[in-house]
Amino acid sequence: MKKLIAAASFTAILLASCTPKASTTVAPTGPAVSTSEQLAQGKTIFENSCKRCHGLPDPTAYTSVQWVGIMNSMAPKAKLTDEQHQWVYDYVVSVKK
Repeated sequence: MKKLIAAASFTAILLASCTPKASTTVAPTGPAVSTSEQLAQGKTIFENSCKRCHGLPDPTAYTSVQWVGIMNSMAPKAKLTDEQHQWVYDYVVSVKK
């Protein structure tokens, strides 16, 4: 299972790095742009939306750069709005602190 997650993450990062600059994908602006309430919402969305299809990844297992690729590939599948995408990203990168 870990190898599958690692392979999926690698593929997501590879695809994200090959995306042209004019892409419509939303790149999170970085950590700490959400309020504590939005981070709590991000955690709830992460826990509920992600586990519908697979086990929850450990937020500390990936760098903030890796999370950009993961989020850009997974957020559309989870049907997250741009705002929810940002909250989830901010939550997963805030866990490292």
